[in-house]
Amino acid sequence: MAGDPIEGEVLILVAAKASVGPQRLPDLIDRVAADLNPRRETYTREYERAYESDDRTAFFVEDGHWQAIRDRLDLGEREVDAVRRAHHEQLTRDGRRLGRIEEFEMALEIRDCVVLGT
Repeated sequence: MAGDPIEGEVLILVAAKASVGPQRLPDLIDRVAADLNPRRETYTREYERAYESDDRTAFFVEDGHWQAIRDRLDLGEREVDAVRRAHHEQLTRDGRRLGRIEEFEMALEIRDCVVLGT
């Protein structure tokens, strides 16, 4: 998997800013994806879908959602922050490609996001 559903360029950018080494970030992304992907039905039912592509689906989630993931997976604060940043950066990068960056940035002011591989 090596960081799926997050693009390699996003991983490099986030690793440069995060307090998690670039060699660890893809493993953390994969660990979180392994937890989130089986919950796809729940995300589809309970959260607003930001967009869907051939590679990934992004959802807007409530503030605090990443803390619940952190607790469930016993991640450190730096680890969950790096993974959250990667999901956020992937959404904004895709928003630029889709011509929806303003919409996504406004939504991210009050919510967070989760990106799942398809």
